[in-house]
Amino acid sequence: MIVLPNDFNFYRMNEWLVYSSTDMVNWKEHPVPLKALDFAWAKGDAWAAQVIERNGKFYWYVCVEHATVPGKAIGVAVSDSPTGPFKDALGHALITNDMTTQTGITWDDIDPTLYIDDNGQAYMYWGNTVCKYVKLKENMTETDGAINVVSLPNFTEAPWIHKQGDWYYLSYAYQFPEKIAYAMSKSIEGPWEYKGILNELAGNCNTNHHSIIEFKGKWYFIYHNGAIQPNGASFRRSICIDRLYYNTDGTLKRVVMTSEGIQQ
Repeated sequence: MIVLPNDFNFYRMNEWLVYSSTDMVNWKEHPVPLKALDFAWAKGDAWAAQVIERNGKFYWYVCVEHATVPGKAIGVAVSDSPTGPFKDALGHALITNDMTTQTGITWDDIDPTLYIDDNGQAYMYWGNTVCKYVKLKENMTETDGAINVVSLPNFTEAPWIHKQGDWYYLSYAYQFPEKIAYAMSKSIEGPWEYKGILNELAGNCNTNHHSIIEFKGKWYFIYHNGAIQPNGASFRRSICIDRLYYNTDGTLKRVVMTSEGIQQ
């Protein structure tokens, strides 16, 4: 949800929303499950987040502005249901800006994305200008080992991990204004081979944060643009869903962006 003054001039969001669907066409809105200020140590900014299930619990990894450590931070909330309500799982941040020193900016610890590998090991990828990852313990609320850096061409932000067959895919926002590019590897820890552009510029929005999911045997590319709102642009976004397809060698076909989205 975006709550902005009339000039719509910044990424100001106060809470996260949940929608559900059984067919990727018809969607149900649920009550607000989590707000930035539900984290007592945060002072606002409900930025990009992802939910993942483990052992019957749903863990929501979020980006917020830390109240006492300057910069963005990553927190974890937990619930028994994907629709919430969620509560802070730790009482403090999982990642703070002073834990990462690869850049001189205060917003490099954003856009967490999670993946649990086939052997049960959980990973969190995140970052702005530098892509980072760390292993998580089975409790999903503690890091396990050092923070690692992934070298990717023109990485901006918004990493996403998925797997199909023997291939791992690391897609991310590329350059600025953002396209979506991707790399492939036989291991979630790399090395990653850059494969090119997956999704072109949205055209009316500088950012293009995405996710990739499989649902009922079909793959989907979920992203945003500014098409629905009359003023468009980066601070009034519209959610979009289109199909994702693979080539026979495992590489990804470029996403065809449509105004119709998924049809019945």
